[in-house]
Amino acid sequence: MFSIYILTYNEEIDIAACIESAMLSDEIIIVDSFSSDQTIEIAQSYPVKIVQHKFESHGKQRTWMLNEIPTKYDWVYILEADERMTPELFNECLEAIKSQEYIGYYVAERVLFMGTWIRRSTQYPRYQMRLFRKDKVWFSDYGHTEREVCEGPTGFLKEIYPHYTCSKGLSRWIEKHNRYSTDEADETVRQLETGSISWKNLFFGSSEVDRRRALKDFSLRLPLRPVIRFIYMYVFLRGFLDGQAGLAWCTLQAFYEYLILIKVWEMKNMSVPSLTSATDANSPKVEIEAQG
Repeated sequence: MFSIYILTYNEEIDIAACIESAMLSDEIIIVDSFSSDQTIEIAQSYPVKIVQHKFESHGKQRTWMLNEIPTKYDWVYILEADERMTPELFNECLEAIKSQEYIGYYVAERVLFMGTWIRRSTQYPRYQMRLFRKDKVWFSDYGHTEREVCEGPTGFLKEIYPHYTCSKGLSRWIEKHNRYSTDEADETVRQLETGSISWKNLFFGSSEVDRRRALKDFSLRLPLRPVIRFIYMYVFLRGFLDGQAGLAWCTLQAFYEYLILIKVWEMKNMSVPSLTSATDANSPKVEIEAQG
């Protein structure tokens, strides 16, 4: 058996279905970043353990929970609230952990958007580290998300998990990606200043994960990134075959790239006004009296 972590923040729409899908395991741990909606109240109606921890970043949150939250089992699986465990995937996980060959496994996601599987423009199969021995994997930050660091060989599972992106509505997607774009802009500036491209992995990477990471580092250096990303996803990856949902998805991803570029420009060209420069030395002084 293996334990299942579920990461949450204001997930009242998704949390019940996520927990119910995970109840194939006898240990479910909710790691909540102090939600302000009904996430915790809903989770408390299920036989789960709930731990709250202030969110700093995706990588730090994952590493903290692995180090600080004890589990019944050495093997763990990470679920986001808008993802689901399936019986087929659960059974394959049970078989996988019997082997001593790997310390972790990547699982491909099936992105569902506007009621449609966005198969083509999401670079399916796109793998994420989900099942692993908790003493052999930790996470570092990369942009708005994280990158796993594995102390041993890793494998790939055949079964996939559904990811209901945008299940909370378009306004929530925009709000989240506005925040994400700030982190991505920080990472873009850092990569352009000190990073490099692994040309070997870009063309001859041993796995989809290696090739995708190299492509990400390469894409940061391209001019007209939003336009190129749209053409790449919609034309070269044949996103047009995903219908209206595919067009909307590719458009949103190009918009996201544009947000990142704008924030990179702001970081390089707009200084934050200081208190002294914002205050006229000749303006009348206002005295504030401390009470008590």
